[in-house]
Amino acid sequence: MQLESFLAQAFIYLFAAVISVPLAKRFGFGSVLGYLIAGMAIGPFALKLVGGEGKDVMHVAEFGVVMMLFIVGLELRPSLLWRLRRPIFGLGGLQVAVTGLALGACLLALGHPWQQSLAAGMIFAMSSTAIVIQTLAEKGWLKSEAGQASFSVLLFQDLAVIPLLALLPLLAGGAAAGGESHAGPLAHLPGWEQGLVTLGAVAAVVIGGRFLLRPILRYIAASKLREIFTASALALVVGVAVLMQTVGLSPALGAFLGGVVLADSEYRHELESDLEPFKGLLLGIFFIAVGASVDFGLIAAQPGTIVGMTLGLLLVKALVLFVLGLVFKLDLRDRALFALALAEGGEFCFVLFGFTVDRNILPAPFAGQLTAIVALSMALSPLLLMLYEKVLMRRLRVDAPLRKQDAIDEHDNPVIIAGYGRFGHIVGRVLLAQHIRATVIDLDHDQVEFFRKIGLKVFYGDASRLDLLHAAGAATARLFILAIDDEAKSLEIVDTLKRHFPHLPVLVRAAGRLHAHQFIRRGVDSIYRETLDSSLEMTVDALRRLGLGAYEARRAIRTFREHDEEGVREMAKIKPGDEKRYIDEARRRVNALNALFKEDPNLDKVDKGWDSDALRPASGEE
Repeated sequence: MQLESFLAQAFIYLFAAVISVPLAKRFGFGSVLGYLIAGMAIGPFALKLVGGEGKDVMHVAEFGVVMMLFIVGLELRPSLLWRLRRPIFGLGGLQVAVTGLALGACLLALGHPWQQSLAAGMIFAMSSTAIVIQTLAEKGWLKSEAGQASFSVLLFQDLAVIPLLALLPLLAGGAAAGGESHAGPLAHLPGWEQGLVTLGAVAAVVIGGRFLLRPILRYIAASKLREIFTASALALVVGVAVLMQTVGLSPALGAFLGGVVLADSEYRHELESDLEPFKGLLLGIFFIAVGASVDFGLIAAQPGTIVGMTLGLLLVKALVLFVLGLVFKLDLRDRALFALALAEGGEFCFVLFGFTVDRNILPAPFAGQLTAIVALSMALSPLLLMLYEKVLMRRLRVDAPLRKQDAIDEHDNPVIIAGYGRFGHIVGRVLLAQHIRATVIDLDHDQVEFFRKIGLKVFYGDASRLDLLHAAGAATARLFILAIDDEAKSLEIVDTLKRHFPHLPVLVRAAGRLHAHQFIRRGVDSIYRETLDSSLEMTVDALRRLGLGAYEARRAIRTFREHDEEGVREMAKIKPGDEKRYIDEARRRVNALNALFKEDPNLDKVDKGWDSDALRPASGEE
């Protein structure tokens, strides 16, 4: 029995999400797979709580993809987007072309006409922006090399939808398209006029966003009514999407462009925070609608064909992406993530297959079969990413650096510094100012080139390699400073140093307490947690602004540091994985610290005697 009431349908979608997503997260499946499972459960082939209206829901929920790309655009300054032009047009263009031709050739080999094979292959080249961006962001992989490459390809795919809509009708095999249902408001204009109107719309978004929207947002913000600012943010995204759709461009692409234009705006964070809840909810409903749209009846009727073609789609796309990752010099782990992330079909495939049926390019039964394959591949996509996270990421070794490592010509410096980023270069600059020579090694090519441009000598290389350590003079050095931000690599370097240069003192940068525990278990004594000192300095300022004297504030911080450092070393003795004992010990140490402050009556006194700031008025200083 299907429920037709709008409120009942809304309740079913929301309740399914509330039940399934926390369960999926609890078992490590991720939210996207939870939404898809919810859709399959309530769909017409399981509980039958929703039916044909799922397609209408998907059209509404696709607005979540539009909002997502607007928010992604807010994170990308135009300068960064310009830097990504090579992967967007180079890597993205090759992915669409090579994948489309490869899949078209496979369909041709299965006996389909070449026009239908080429059309289906080019549509299959699309990947799911919603699933990929959401999952990569959720896992913290979006800013990795693979994440940036995936984003570039997805952006090009959004761009490619427009020429595809223009080129696919050329493959129509016979009757003229009855596709006037898809003709836009500009369809009656000559091609050159349509092009001018399209460019004018893009220019309006860029110029309006830069010169008109900021004063408008400033005026709205002055009202100090949060709901009005939220309404204006929604109106902005809807307006850009409608404008782009009117001129025949992708609404998602237009929203992304609008976000990029406003990336330098002072209202960027407020726009992002206002739209985030709507984006998350609409994306969730979109994923549920995708899950509900999986045609299990068709799959049951043709299980071998549908499942085989789905696996073939995933395999061919993954192979093409893996090879392209190698061409564009991604390391092995990033290539694997890049290939698995984009192997599925995308949400634009549903639109394009419907377009091909209306234009007599693909027969309706064949398009229905292909639509089921896309939906099934999207449902399998989170499982592929889970396979990468749980299995491949741990087992795949990162390739050796693709650039040849520098020959190190400094062998007798007393200090070796591995990692010259925001942490290590401060240490190196102070040593240089004190005329203490250091051999500096870094594996970030761009970082090395930047410091060389400003006159600092930095060698490109992997400090975990024994031959490089020998070349750098580790056998005779007096001190090794390990300041890289890759936790796994830093532990590997420490293991190599302890095994081959046990005499060499090592100072290490730790990302946090758990990272510090791993160093302690390896016998490292000098550990510096990267945020500890800055957070303690902020605490001193906070205590002083709240009335504590300089001496008392410093004394409180010193007491905390000693207690915390002792705790880190004690808790490192707990066996990894013994969560209960770890939590019990952490609770005991929190209580012990509170008791320590409570028992010492001098820690909460407001004594100005040691406060130099308090003495300045008495000495007549301004």
